[in-house]
Amino acid sequence: MASIYESRPWLRSYPEWSAKEIDASSATAIDDFRRSVAVTPDAPAIYYFDRSISYRALDEWSNALAAAFRDMGLGECDRVIVDLQNIPQFLIAVYAAWKLGAVVVPVNPMYKEKELSYFCTDSGARLFVTLDEIARDLDLAFLKEGRIEHVITTSALDLLSDDAPRPEMLAGTTRSSLQGCLDMFEVIERHKGKAVTPVQVTPDSVAYLTYTSGTTGPPKGAMNTHGNIAFSARVYQSMMRIDSSDVVLGVAPLFHVTGEVAHAALAALAGIPLVLYYRFDPRETLRLIERWKVTMTVASITVYIALVNHPDIATRDLSSFVKAYSGGAPVSKATVDRFTELTALYLHNVYGMTETTSPSHIVPLGATAPVDAESGALSVGVPVPGSVSKIVDLEDGARELPPGEVGEIVNCGPMVVPGYWGKPEETSKAIRDGWLYTGDVGKMDSDGWFYVVDRKKDMIIASGFKVWPRDVEDVIYQHPAVREAAVVGVPDPYRGETVKAFVALKQGMEGSVTPEEIVAFCKERMAAYKYPRQVEFVAEVPKTLTGKFLRRALREADGEGPRG
Repeated sequence: MASIYESRPWLRSYPEWSAKEIDASSATAIDDFRRSVAVTPDAPAIYYFDRSISYRALDEWSNALAAAFRDMGLGECDRVIVDLQNIPQFLIAVYAAWKLGAVVVPVNPMYKEKELSYFCTDSGARLFVTLDEIARDLDLAFLKEGRIEHVITTSALDLLSDDAPRPEMLAGTTRSSLQGCLDMFEVIERHKGKAVTPVQVTPDSVAYLTYTSGTTGPPKGAMNTHGNIAFSARVYQSMMRIDSSDVVLGVAPLFHVTGEVAHAALAALAGIPLVLYYRFDPRETLRLIERWKVTMTVASITVYIALVNHPDIATRDLSSFVKAYSGGAPVSKATVDRFTELTALYLHNVYGMTETTSPSHIVPLGATAPVDAESGALSVGVPVPGSVSKIVDLEDGARELPPGEVGEIVNCGPMVVPGYWGKPEETSKAIRDGWLYTGDVGKMDSDGWFYVVDRKKDMIIASGFKVWPRDVEDVIYQHPAVREAAVVGVPDPYRGETVKAFVALKQGMEGSVTPEEIVAFCKERMAAYKYPRQVEFVAEVPKTLTGKFLRRALREADGEGPRG
């Protein structure tokens, strides 16, 4: 009997205008950029705060930097650490490395010496590019533990517009000249007009080593290839109807796979501008959406929550912003409904992982995600063109489950990475016969829409019953006073584990509701074994920069979460 998944029932839910298949077999991320430089050299590639930077300028700067990298001895397959905020120099460094066939290792600018030492050593990087303000606060002696030969610094102030006031978030920023470090634009000026002999990058060439969060051990470098990046950019282009009139808001960190693909690679593929502004700030985000007529972005749900709760949302003209997508963390129907009520804009889901090079499932533009009748979960979308997803048994990982049954989500397609850098054993555990085992628990309905129930490791066993935190969170979000909610299992002498909710209330709602009222609200709406026995109010639910709740941190606190 033919597999229900191989028949791809989700194709029936694709819009007429969307591609059913995407052939990116010969495409590379660097060629997509080169094509836009050739076709529209004077078009804006980046809007950095109030300055416009053309594709020509970005190409010339990255040519000069690539020549400098070459003179430093960097070559094909060498690794370059890029430790920057969302500034144009991030892309200058990326394209410079790619022009040599080198691999970019993007890292979180919040990391300190211990974390950075691990990434430098594990990747074997030879070059370290960072902000002067970051380098100033680091003891760079840690670089001697690895293979780093050169450190290049740059300033967030370097490419600001001369005709506009300094951005508020950079008011206290100063330039620093650090001993033993090279300044990026001084290096570029010395190599101005020089170019490198193009390296033949193939779709199988590694573009990024994007490190996963390391929730089950040391972080692993997912090998996102040029082909992975090019394919996923085309997925976004097709499913979001991206054309030359679009403007991308670069709100996700560029060191994260969402920023790499849904921002940088998508903009380069379509030859459209990418708005960069150092890091997320709700006021500046709203200003720049109006200033540059932003049309689309992919952002964490926490970004949208911050925007709708900011007073400036009532005074800014956001009419250009018509393509809103949320990824990185599950989104409840109640949150989407509230966002639509406040903005008249539907919030589309997109779901994926570092290992799927961003999207594996997406809600096509204009479609409304269905809600699972049993769990109340909002669908994360349908599998992307040219891919197959299926649900398999949680225990053996092999038996396919029929629509409606809960199991592990596994994915196969051109977006799946070939493996983890230098970790064949970890690769063989995660990717089996071309199928990526996500660790996410979910289901598919008969029409091919997928639903994420939770992470396998986050499941709570209360009195022998399985409780998925996501089910409880979705109910809590229905309470009108709730802004954020994260649910974990905590030890209980009688039940083994019991359900505890950490809840952040909306501004102005503090004191208007008690923990007992939240418990009672849930008790009325869910099975007795599911509703939270404990509720703790917090000022903010701890989360990663990309908006994922840090349930592990809450569990490790053993109930002593951050206090409001």
